[in-house]
Amino acid sequence: MNPTWCAKATVYELYVDKFAGNFSGLAAKLDYFENLGIDCLHVLPHYPSPMIDGGYDVSDYRNVRSDLGTLNDFINFITKAHDQRIRVIVDFVLNHTSAEHSWFKEARQSRRAETRDYYFWSKTGLEYREAPNPFSNLKPNNWIYNSPTKDYYFATFYPEQPDLNWGNPRVFEEMLSIINFWLSLGVDGFRLDAVPYIAKQDGTNCQALPESHAILKRLRTAAEKINPEVIFLGEASGELDQTKEYFGSGDECQLLYEFPLAAEMILALYNKNYERVYRLLKKANAGLPDGCYWLAFLRNHDELHLKDLAAGERKKLISAIDPVNQYPFKFGVSLRMAEISKFLGGENSTLGALNMLFKLPTPVMIYYGEEIGMKNLPANREIKDSRLCVRGDFDWSEAAAQRSNPHSLFSKVSYLIKERADLAGEKITEREEAIDLQFRPSEV
Repeated sequence: MNPTWCAKATVYELYVDKFAGNFSGLAAKLDYFENLGIDCLHVLPHYPSPMIDGGYDVSDYRNVRSDLGTLNDFINFITKAHDQRIRVIVDFVLNHTSAEHSWFKEARQSRRAETRDYYFWSKTGLEYREAPNPFSNLKPNNWIYNSPTKDYYFATFYPEQPDLNWGNPRVFEEMLSIINFWLSLGVDGFRLDAVPYIAKQDGTNCQALPESHAILKRLRTAAEKINPEVIFLGEASGELDQTKEYFGSGDECQLLYEFPLAAEMILALYNKNYERVYRLLKKANAGLPDGCYWLAFLRNHDELHLKDLAAGERKKLISAIDPVNQYPFKFGVSLRMAEISKFLGGENSTLGALNMLFKLPTPVMIYYGEEIGMKNLPANREIKDSRLCVRGDFDWSEAAAQRSNPHSLFSKVSYLIKERADLAGEKITEREEAIDLQFRPSEV
């Protein structure tokens, strides 16, 4: 089943601790979202974690990190959010666990451990040579030596994040039971992290394999037995046609991030030319299964993906946004960017960017602080992962000042969101007409 509400959703992405301290604090701030016009929250990882990777290194999938409160606090937050007609999506980390997860702590101690085959092991560390190493600045390759068993485990991302072996049926059952656990507490959906990487096959680049799609279909079918309106939001970047495959035939993800569109919109704002945005929207929305949508955004907790732009365009854009190279990531093909005004020239241009976003005939997402013009944290060369620069504490004093000012950025953004909601029925569900109406260049 594909719920109709997600067609016109305005999603707000946040870290609980950075935004409100804990779940009790977040529950107390729900009027802020109602005032802004938000109807769905994406809560970034809230699980117990050593916090090597901002909570994406999960050590317990069935609990809440102690600094964020308790399970009862979480349930109270969900209940109050639903009372205010706000849905909640949480992160679900499919590709890996933390090295501190009980499964891996057991698996790494003995080759006979019951959970040994929950992960990938090698005596030589020579398999999966074509698999990418996204964090090559943190590890030379994806095989990490394990002293107790004198062999290697596979980790696509941080060395402390061993990849799960979805070829083991027990892993599927364990992860499905975790989905069911959170659905039983009232969660409305899941952001599925790094979905192209969940299946592995030697001799391939271990990305976007058919097995990954088969896993998603099975998870979706099983999850809908618990909640027929559950939402899967997939994180999958790559070629547009390849990424589109994670919609399946309407039986995998209902929502996917539209990474290429974010880069094209930023470039269009810089060049004052929207023709390519129009053409990409037309291509992206052609032939989507019923009830499936791209989730559009300008920025999020990760990098601004620029790899789909031509090298010259990418260099020009990076020079404009980050002229002194303070926030690089992935060797010049991505960038950490919090404030749009960094290169657009102030609040009016930021408002113009968000105005373009809210006119899109698709669900949209804003990142916490975007509505008040929050800026990057100061660059720090000692921090190897520059993503931390876009993950500062929410500025409540600034938010309070803007909420009481009818001419502030917050007030103008709130107006745009509510105007979008009022007009959402036709403009968003009739996608082709909406794209032509809002973005078709006069010369096309």
